[in-house]
Amino acid sequence: MEKSIKPFTESLDETFRLSDKDWKMYSPLTLAYIGDAVYELIVRTIYVKQGNCQTQKLHQRVTACVSAKAQAKIAAALEPLLTEEEAGVFRRGRNAKPYTKAKNASMEEYLAATGFEALVGYLYLKREYERLNELVARGLEEIPI
Repeated sequence: MEKSIKPFTESLDETFRLSDKDWKMYSPLTLAYIGDAVYELIVRTIYVKQGNCQTQKLHQRVTACVSAKAQAKIAAALEPLLTEEEAGVFRRGRNAKPYTKAKNASMEEYLAATGFEALVGYLYLKREYERLNELVARGLEEIPI
């Protein structure tokens, strides 16, 4: 089987005729929306590649990592490591006015999680995958995985 030469996002752009945007112009909640999905996909990939197991167990493990409480812990650990630009994206996400609240987290935890998700979305859309993986790996050290 031939290996794909194009990165996933480049293939998406070509297939669906998408163009790059100035991601600084996007609302922090839009960045958090995509960041939530990207972060969950990263965590799911980690657990699936660790070995085959029941999907119920996978779901429980993933849920523990993607909860607002877990993401707030990750955000607190990452804040000192962020560049000025990354810290700005995180702050915009944290200070956004979400329309919902997490069921099992305080508003402070939920806002920190939103900031983390906005940062993940920003790095993903900018295609800064190495930095994204570096920060997620460091953040996951803060929670049992």
